[in-house]
Amino acid sequence: MRWRAAMDHELAPLGLTQAQYAVLAPLYGMSRDGARPSQRELADLTGLDAVYISKLVRALERAGFVTRSTHAADPRAVELSLTEQGTATVQEAQKIVYELRDQLTGPLGGNNGARTGELAKVLQQLLDTSEAGN
Repeated sequence: MRWRAAMDHELAPLGLTQAQYAVLAPLYGMSRDGARPSQRELADLTGLDAVYISKLVRALERAGFVTRSTHAADPRAVELSLTEQGTATVQEAQKIVYELRDQLTGPLGGNNGARTGELAKVLQQLLDTSEAGN
């Protein structure tokens, strides 16, 4: 909760919340080669519920960061793309998040610290174990 609150605080000047960033950043990564992923593909990648993704994407669209359009092959699917404003915002947000993560993991050696890497591996193992149990 403290991580989320810290991210909300740092991202607020960009008009983003941590939850919106958790959708915007992966969308940026998926679309850098020109792809227009669907909301379902974004939900699958992030592990977030499709309804929650839809809610976040609608807010990002209202803010001018994302556009939604009907998928040519499947009219039930919604394709997503970043606007110029969305791309610029996510690039700035990534810098902020990197600095915040470096600051918060400072006691472990920061972003590039060996102990930070170990923590990330343990957290991933816990997530994988949790997903296997579902």
